[in-house]
Amino acid sequence: MLALAVVFAHAYALAYAAQDPLGRLSGGQTDFGRLAVVGFFVLSGFMITASGLRLGIVRYAWHRALRIFPGLWACLLVTAFVMAPALYFHMVGSLNGFWTAHGGPLAYIKGWYVTGQTAGFDVSNTMAMAVTRGITKDGGFDGALWSLKYEIFCYMVVGLLAASGALRRAPKLVPLLALGLWSSLAVNFFNAPTMHSVLGEGQGGGFQIPIIGNLNANFVVYLLFSFMLGASAQLYRHRFPVHDGLAILSVIVLLASLHWGAFYVLGYPPFGYLMIWLGVRLPAVLHRVGQKHDYSYGVYIYGFLVEQTLVVLRFQHKGMAVYLPLAVIGSLMVAFVSWHLIERQAMRLKDWQPTFPGGRRRRGAEPPSDRSAPPVAEPALVRADS
Repeated sequence: MLALAVVFAHAYALAYAAQDPLGRLSGGQTDFGRLAVVGFFVLSGFMITASGLRLGIVRYAWHRALRIFPGLWACLLVTAFVMAPALYFHMVGSLNGFWTAHGGPLAYIKGWYVTGQTAGFDVSNTMAMAVTRGITKDGGFDGALWSLKYEIFCYMVVGLLAASGALRRAPKLVPLLALGLWSSLAVNFFNAPTMHSVLGEGQGGGFQIPIIGNLNANFVVYLLFSFMLGASAQLYRHRFPVHDGLAILSVIVLLASLHWGAFYVLGYPPFGYLMIWLGVRLPAVLHRVGQKHDYSYGVYIYGFLVEQTLVVLRFQHKGMAVYLPLAVIGSLMVAFVSWHLIERQAMRLKDWQPTFPGGRRRRGAEPPSDRSAPPVAEPALVRADS
C-alpha cells in the first residue's frame, strides 16, 4: 500500500503538476508519496535490524546487496536502453542524436552504477525535451530512485552497530540515536519561519560518502530518524505497547500536525507507531501478502518510469480516472516481471558460500538453508518520493 501511495502521489505531480489531497490538507508539509517514504523507512528499520541481529556482517551485507542492486540495475538498463530510446523516437521521429548526446544511456548507467546519480535522472535530454514541449513538468525518467542511497546509508549504520556488537550489548544506543535525531528536527523546526515549513533539498548542506555519493543532511536526519524508530521497536519488541488507545491517540496527533503544522517534529513518531501497530493489528490473512512474492520494490522503482511514459504518450488528457488505473496496473505488471525474473532469482543466492580447493566451505561459514524451499521475500526499501 505504501508503494502504491507513491504512485498515487506522483500521478498528481507528473500528470497535472498538482499536489495530491494530502499535500493540500497538510499545507504542503508532505503528500502521500513522502509520507509513504517515512513508512518505508520505519518498517525497513524494524526488519533490517532483525537481519543485523541474526546474521554476521558479511552475510548481512550480502543479503542487503542482493535485495537492492539486481532489481535496480535491471531497472536502469530498461530505462536507458528500452524506454529512453522509445520515448525519444516517439517525440522526434528518429534516434538521430540519441546515442551520441551528452548524458546518453552509458552515462546514465555509469552515473547510477551504485546509487551515485552523478549523471542525473535524464537520458540524452529526452525528458528535458518533454519539459520544453510542455508535456511533463519533471525532467527525470525515474525520480523515485533518489531515496535508495539513503536506504543504503541506513543499512550501513545498522551494519556498523551490528559489527561492533552494539545491537546486542548496548541496544539503548539505538533509541538514544533516534532521540538525538529528533532533537535536530526540533531545532530545525523552531528556526523555521512558519509552522508548515518543510525540510528539503537546499537546506542543511550535505556530505559525501564514497560509492553512495552526496547526501543531503536534512534528508539524512529525518530518514535515519524514521529508520531508527523502526529499529528501536525491533530491539524492544517484547516491551513494545501495541494498544488500540495509543493508536487512536497517534491518529489524533498525526492529523493535528498535518493540519496545524510541526509535522516533521510531532507527526513522525505517531506515524511510526501506527506502522508497527498496523503490522500487528491487521487481519492475519494479510500477513501472507509479500511473504513469498514481494512486488513492493518493483512498484517503487518502476512506478515513476511507468507514469512518465504515460505522460509522454499523453494519457493524462483522458483524465485521472483513466491515467491513474493505467499507472497502477502498469506498475504492478512490471513489478511482477521484475520480481520473478530478477529479484527472486537473485534471492536464491542468499545462501551462497565460497568454497576452497577440495570443496570445503570457509571455516565458520553459516550452513546453507534448505535450497528446495522457495526464496522468502526480504524487504528492500523501499521507499520514497521524487
